[in-house]
Amino acid sequence: MKNKLLALSIALLFMSQPVILHAEGNSKAGKEKATACAGCHGENGNSAVTNFPKLAQQHASYLIKTLNAFKSGERNNPMMSPIAMGLSDKDMADIAAYYAEQKISTNSLPVLQKDEDDDEDDSEASASEDIKKLLALGSDLYRNGVLASEVSACIACHGPFGEGNRPAAFPTLKSQHADYLIKTLIDFKSGERSNNSENMMHMIAKKMTEREIKAVSYHISVMK
Repeated sequence: MKNKLLALSIALLFMSQPVILHAEGNSKAGKEKATACAGCHGENGNSAVTNFPKLAQQHASYLIKTLNAFKSGERNNPMMSPIAMGLSDKDMADIAAYYAEQKISTNSLPVLQKDEDDDEDDSEASASEDIKKLLALGSDLYRNGVLASEVSACIACHGPFGEGNRPAAFPTLKSQHADYLIKTLIDFKSGERSNNSENMMHMIAKKMTEREIKAVSYHISVMK
């Protein structure tokens, strides 16, 4: 019950957040403009390299917000910042509209690395059991948070199915690469992603353990 109240309190907090409005983009024009993005993010927004985020089926509002953050310098990335600098508001809206219309690909179950010192059969069994435990932990954390350490439930902002919140520009998370999610949470935890101590994700991630970060990332990666 306490966990549910924690999730509810966060949900009520974000209900007061302003709705972010953007001009509607042209997805057909966006497809042509997104050609340069395909090298990292895939032709249809499903990146092959797990360190690059999938953009397919992402809310246009979040993509525009992110591109503007790279353009303004609010977020810094040696690859994305120069690209965003060359985009107009119309370009951003068109590209975001294109990716929002694409279907995100699903991921297979995460595979933990085997311990070289263990017997092969024993190692595989151990890894399989550990994955089940991590996925169970991640599922519980996503839905209920961690009351003892005041880690808020992800469901409050990102929805029961990882669908996010389009009006508030909270991103879709379902089927995102686990490796990308892990790095993102670690960057939030360390402050590398945001130097603002009031940033909600920084406040949440800094209270999470490495195992919790891995667990919730694995769980989200297999949400459909």
